[in-house]
Amino acid sequence: MSRKVNCVKLGKQAEGMATLPYPGELGKRIYENVSREAWQMWLEHQTMLINEYRLTPIEPKARQFLEEEMEKYFFGEGSEKPKEFVEPDK
Repeated sequence: MSRKVNCVKLGKQAEGMATLPYPGELGKRIYENVSREAWQMWLEHQTMLINEYRLTPIEPKARQFLEEEMEKYFFGEGSEKPKEFVEPDK
């Protein structure tokens, strides 16, 4: 049976994640308050940030930046796309 959470990103009750998606306190908050669907949305947004800013996720500064953006994405004012970002044609 799947676990339900009141998703802070989607504003509705939805299927939760089976495991912590990220380590530490932030990971616990996400696990308790973010749905699987919203986490997938974050992963797409994070990929765009990594590509647009040419980040190397193993570098501490890049990890710190991504963690701050993750916090804003779920619990703050939202993580913005880079000004230069152009949506790809579908």
